[in-house]
Amino acid sequence: MFNLTQGYINGEWRDSISGDTFEVRNPFNDELIETIADCGIEDAELAIDEASKAFKVWRKTTPKVRSGYLRKIGDLLLEHKDALAALMTKEQGKPLQEAAGEVAFSAGFFHFFSEECKRPDGEMIPAAAAGKQFMTLREPLGVAAMVLPWNFPIGMPARKVAAALAAGCTCVVKPAEDTPLISLAFAKIIEMAEVPSGVVNVLPCSRNKVQQVGTLFCESPKVAVVSFTGSTEVGKHLYSLCGKSVKRVALELGGNAPFIVFKSADVDLAVQGLMAAKYRNSGQTCVTANRIMVHK
Repeated sequence: MFNLTQGYINGEWRDSISGDTFEVRNPFNDELIETIADCGIEDAELAIDEASKAFKVWRKTTPKVRSGYLRKIGDLLLEHKDALAALMTKEQGKPLQEAAGEVAFSAGFFHFFSEECKRPDGEMIPAAAAGKQFMTLREPLGVAAMVLPWNFPIGMPARKVAAALAAGCTCVVKPAEDTPLISLAFAKIIEMAEVPSGVVNVLPCSRNKVQQVGTLFCESPKVAVVSFTGSTEVGKHLYSLCGKSVKRVALELGGNAPFIVFKSADVDLAVQGLMAAKYRNSGQTCVTANRIMVHK
């Protein structure tokens, strides 16, 4: 079911327009897992165009309708948790138990936003002049372009996509070049949930093409918001590109996480907490403890 090698654009599984491919390898033993479509700027332009068209319809769906789709996606993630976890471990390398936990909390994002999207509350604001008042409404922005990291390869698209769909936005997702297979499996879940074509698009691409695709995300007038999780250096570069069009930007960049043990602390419990804070996900998280400060 999840042996997928093509990009997902407008509800269809497609080879890259150029015909280019790239290899995905097991990080443990370097064995070839799959050879998949290497989507470039032409594919990204197509995905953005289709997402822009889909937005005109998706934005008009009621919160109740969007809630139903989100709930179904969350349920499907849990239904296929074991298969998704096995694929993630094979591709990304994290222990199977952690992979299964990631799928579970990914489902949680969709379940949360399936309820939250029913409450797109605006606000009534009193005016200075008698007989008048101000009213605010929350409206979807448009196409959201998302650039993902490899350390939480289904957790990150789940968190980003769930919020965007709840708000009425459509999505173009570029997974990390090291972990595209689990993102394509995520796209399969979207398809199984019967989310309308063009609402979510997934573009795997190699390191050779990522700069072109990322630049297009930032400069395309059809993209309303860019969401990026990754290094501070790359985040600054994307932010500068988005500034040219005053595009909305959501950045989750490198963390700086001191672990502080106070005089009153239970040292045994502190050590347990430190092990979890330092070695969760093999230490590859943005909040991994990188400095340890202990009271003398």
